[in-house]
Amino acid sequence: MMTLRVLLPYGIFREVSGVSRIVVETDQGSFGLLPRRLDCVAAIVPGILTYQCQAAEGHAVNARAEEEQYIAVDAGILVKTGSEVTVSVREAVSGPDLDQLYDTVEQAFLQKNKHEAQVHSVFVKMESNFIRRLTAFHHED
Repeated sequence: MMTLRVLLPYGIFREVSGVSRIVVETDQGSFGLLPRRLDCVAAIVPGILTYQCQAAEGHAVNARAEEEQYIAVDAGILVKTGSEVTVSVREAVSGPDLDQLYDTVEQAFLQKNKHEAQVHSVFVKMESNFIRRLTAFHHED
């Protein structure tokens, strides 16, 4: 079994042990990891990271543990060393199913676009103010 750790710039998003398989998206397509796969490094693109946990031996089977889990991730990097898999991304959002995850990502995307538009507006105002002052300073000479 593997331990999956999803890291964000400000902390750990998710840490799960007992992971039996992981699938991420790369620029070359889907990339799957099983516990005995050789160590590797992969650049991942924005997409869905899917993982599945297996119930521990001797314990009652937990239906939720064997279901696929989904995390929408931004671009980043995946490093597998032994049984440790670390995924480092700028942003991540999880959801219980793909439909709800899609809605969550869409809302986050809309919020991000609004914020970026506001920041762009502020920079345009600052730039035009700077040019106006520079022009006025140039004409004073």
